[in-house]
Amino acid sequence: MLNVAVVGMGWWGKIIVPLLKTSSKISVGKVVEVNPDSIADFAREQGVEVVTSYEEVLKDPSIQAVVLCTPHTQHTDQIVAAAAAGKHVFCEKPLSMTRADVLRAVAAVEKAGVALAVGHERRFEPPIVEMMKIVKSGVLGKPLQVEANFSQDKFLSLAADNWRLSGKEAPAGPMTATGIHLLDLSVGVFGEADHVYASVKQLGSHLVNGDTLAILVSFRNGGHALISAILATPFDGRFAIYCNEGWIEVRDKTHPEAPEGWTMTQCFRGGRREVKEFPPVPGVLANLEAFADAAEGRAPYPVPRDQMVANISALEAIFKATKSGVVEKVEG
Repeated sequence: MLNVAVVGMGWWGKIIVPLLKTSSKISVGKVVEVNPDSIADFAREQGVEVVTSYEEVLKDPSIQAVVLCTPHTQHTDQIVAAAAAGKHVFCEKPLSMTRADVLRAVAAVEKAGVALAVGHERRFEPPIVEMMKIVKSGVLGKPLQVEANFSQDKFLSLAADNWRLSGKEAPAGPMTATGIHLLDLSVGVFGEADHVYASVKQLGSHLVNGDTLAILVSFRNGGHALISAILATPFDGRFAIYCNEGWIEVRDKTHPEAPEGWTMTQCFRGGRREVKEFPPVPGVLANLEAFADAAEGRAPYPVPRDQMVANISALEAIFKATKSGVVEKVEG
């Protein structure tokens, strides 16, 4: 089993640790929390050792990998440090906040020869896996446009000083929370983006960083993605790909944190809609175990690193567009 340290014990870290307790491929050796008293009860319940220093786990030979559940702006330096220490890295999204930083992170793991994975669990949900296979097979023809939405209201209960709501850690409001998942899937369909337009507004909440985000991404191959992400409405999630011979859509029944399954609908030209139901599967765990397989040499990690870079390159352009109010070119 891959022995990991989970770094950062906020909302998501507290979800990751008990989830990993169910895995046959990963064990949690330690957790890192700068304020250990704040998680004392949780640590006792989970039976995990708490340390306060990231550097301590990087020096620990028993720790083979780190799972980063830390503020976004810390990711790049933490990835680089882990790679230098010979640790495999699973990093919650986004990997980095700029193209320059993600290139630095990828270069570090490639130099060290360690595995790198990112918390885009949507790619590991069975209906999304099947959808991508269908689209890649060509039976629906040429992909033309993506329409996607990932909205939730979980952040309405966060304290105003929570880092997830700060302009530094979460530019463009919902983008780093939910929009980035849809951008990642769109990159999986179309490849590198060429230019973006994006608008963020505070319309229905106290979230001063913005609660409503609309994005248009144009890709170098000519396709488009229309992405919506909202933090002031109950959960809704859909991802649809429209092609010149048909279309396919996946709708979530609940938030991926506690999945209850999905509905996939596809329609071919001249035919009726075909609907298929999928039972719940923990996509987050599937992603983490794919990371373990890569770290221990059983199988390559299924998200290509060039797509990781393409996602962050487009993300940076979206940040710029929400500030400038004009179309922004994607670097690369």
